[in-house]
Amino acid sequence: MSSSILPPEGEHLATGWEPDLPADDSLVRQAVLAHASWAVAAARRADRPWYDDATWSGGILGDRGPITNWIIPKQPVPTQDVIAAVDRELPRDVPYLFVSPWPTPDLTPYGLALAGHPPLMMHFPNTPTAPLTTTLEIRQVTTPEELADAEQVLVNGYPLPELQPYHQGDLYSPTFLAGDTAAWVAYDGPTPVATSVAHHAHGMTVVENVAALPQARGRGAGAAITWAATTHHLTHPATLIASDAGQPIYQRLDYVRLERWTVWVRP
Repeated sequence: MSSSILPPEGEHLATGWEPDLPADDSLVRQAVLAHASWAVAAARRADRPWYDDATWSGGILGDRGPITNWIIPKQPVPTQDVIAAVDRELPRDVPYLFVSPWPTPDLTPYGLALAGHPPLMMHFPNTPTAPLTTTLEIRQVTTPEELADAEQVLVNGYPLPELQPYHQGDLYSPTFLAGDTAAWVAYDGPTPVATSVAHHAHGMTVVENVAALPQARGRGAGAAITWAATTHHLTHPATLIASDAGQPIYQRLDYVRLERWTVWVRP
């Protein structure tokens, strides 16, 4: 059969997920690769277990709390193959988040529990956004003391029960911040009350670890701290995986929902 829209026989037809394609082949591909970089960056700098190949990336920062450890497929390959590779390459006795950009089969037989299908959201550069107002001081983290403030607010404000009571260094090692990762803290006087992180890779900023203590809510803390991370690289898009509680804040900042991803947890 011949048709004017059929390619020549034998021609490779790009799917958008070949390892040699540019990261910006699509916005979703950029988001996948940027999140895959986030999954390994902190573990690699801290000399903790990590793995990265053309199929998946993952890093193990700690042994408590899945948010410390991310696994993310980089291609739409069989999910069970990725899980088997994770068990081979990384410690098997720690929790992790399995963040899939694609729908997955039921992974409960592999010891995982479904956390949900949160939306991937994106903010595009040069988007007009209403001015933000807050009485809090937003400060980029530059000292070990400020990094400890950011970590403590995340553990207690997110909250992360697995990491409570808070112990410095369980989540943020001294090497956490580098050229591709930055953090912010909002202060009410001397008291840290909100935090966020920006990780920049493949021409896109991943906004993560947004949290606020109860006393900061209703004061513009969530929006202001998210905006600091969002605009860290003004000419590049920013992306995040939204929680139900965070979506209204992100929408006010002109983030748009692109699609839903799937998140599983290995307890």
